[in-house]
Amino acid sequence: MSIIRENADSVDAPALGPLIYRQSVVTRITHWTWAVCLFFLLLSGLQIFNAHPTLYVGNESGFGYDNAVLSMRAVDTPQGPEGRTNILGHEFNTTGVFGLSGPADNLKVRGIPSALTIPSYRDLGTGRVVHFFFAWLLVATLLVWLLASFFNGHLRRDIAPTRKDLQNFPRDVADHARFRFHHGRSYNVLQKLAYCSVFFILFPLIIATGLTMSPGFDAGFPWLLELFGGRQSARTLHFLAMFLLVSFFVIHILMVLLAGPFNELRSMITGWYRASPGTPEIEGDKR
Repeated sequence: MSIIRENADSVDAPALGPLIYRQSVVTRITHWTWAVCLFFLLLSGLQIFNAHPTLYVGNESGFGYDNAVLSMRAVDTPQGPEGRTNILGHEFNTTGVFGLSGPADNLKVRGIPSALTIPSYRDLGTGRVVHFFFAWLLVATLLVWLLASFFNGHLRRDIAPTRKDLQNFPRDVADHARFRFHHGRSYNVLQKLAYCSVFFILFPLIIATGLTMSPGFDAGFPWLLELFGGRQSARTLHFLAMFLLVSFFVIHILMVLLAGPFNELRSMITGWYRASPGTPEIEGDKR
């Protein structure tokens, strides 16, 4: 439930909208926990990827197969070693970034540069430990958020798009294209659709594909291999889900900066959010 804090601004001050209590304690704690988890999951996941920087479709992989959709490697050329990245049969010279990276006088054969992995040096064992720890922390936090949001009405009230939200979709797209942001009591339809995609598509997909890559888990749930078309396909979908989550994060940060970083950060730290002038006040919410 939103709470309105009455302003004590002078009559000469610019008109301000009401200050509402928008984010609950559970939402704020889980939000920042996810941010930490995704940071360590991404960089430790890239460490694991470097052990074999190639993605396949199907259940098998190796030199005798032609089912790779992405590869990062180093090749010898008459001009010297080069980093090559192959995406769906299209090859690019990515020396210094992917396949072969590091200082010009000390290039290392690595799929992903050391600056983007945890640990920065080659250590698959430590990378797996870090990855699994934060993966289970992410799952536990997601379950806590789902239960709390179901019982306190956050899912129904703030996340699930309504018919009116969907009717406003074209207008919201046009407003965002013009950088016109309305700070309302609830999320706009683009936010709701994005959050639903993350919570109910990308998070379940990245968790399920991660479990499918575990031989022990496959022994108990062999249908997962059939669902995702094999362990190698699950690995590829896992990285695709990661890429989409990173894309969401980048867009999310961009929107925070454009919509007013102080107001947005205050909302996720203290719970209080400054709505736009003219936002209707709910009598029962006043303190």
